[in-house]
Amino acid sequence: MAAASSPGGSAPAGPGPEAAGPAQLQYSLLLEHLVGERRGPRQARALDPAALGGIPAPPKSAEQKLIERVMESCGFKAALACVGGFVLGGAFGVFTAGIDTNVGFDPKDPYRTPTAKEVLKDMGQRGMSYAKNFAIVGAMFSCTECLVESYRGKSDWKNSVISGCVTGGAIGFRAGLKAGAIGCGGFAAFSAVIDYYLR
Repeated sequence: MAAASSPGGSAPAGPGPEAAGPAQLQYSLLLEHLVGERRGPRQARALDPAALGGIPAPPKSAEQKLIERVMESCGFKAALACVGGFVLGGAFGVFTAGIDTNVGFDPKDPYRTPTAKEVLKDMGQRGMSYAKNFAIVGAMFSCTECLVESYRGKSDWKNSVISGCVTGGAIGFRAGLKAGAIGCGGFAAFSAVIDYYLR
């Protein structure tokens, strides 16, 4: 109670800089360790659901990490796109053959009614042709996009445009330089539109 008031009767003085110093020092040290130069590498437990109040997940085994690396590789993505393109192309080819009125007709004898076997054979041939083309395009596009994304280190619309141009140009160059340029521009524009709507 000796320092309750000053000799002049004024109110007691508030905490000086000496009292606020330790709190400010601790706060600044905390900031340095969180967002400053002393910030260490991000720990794996920071993303652990258990630390965030979620369901704890067991650590991944070596086999699971290997499977993830394989599934994220460009070869797996290209193979998956190839299989998907083959199935989609085959279905599209069979569908277009089913609505085509000229399927199964013989040009040498246009008045003869084709048999069911001839119609099914023609539908199968068209479906296989479409399936092969779709599989090649899907594999080329997926592999090129994965390689471009790995090289650039970014995942944005430019990857789709570049891979679309490369794929379209490679397909069109078989018919000449002009066809390759048209294919590059067409595939790039189509890829940009699809990527815009998907994102």
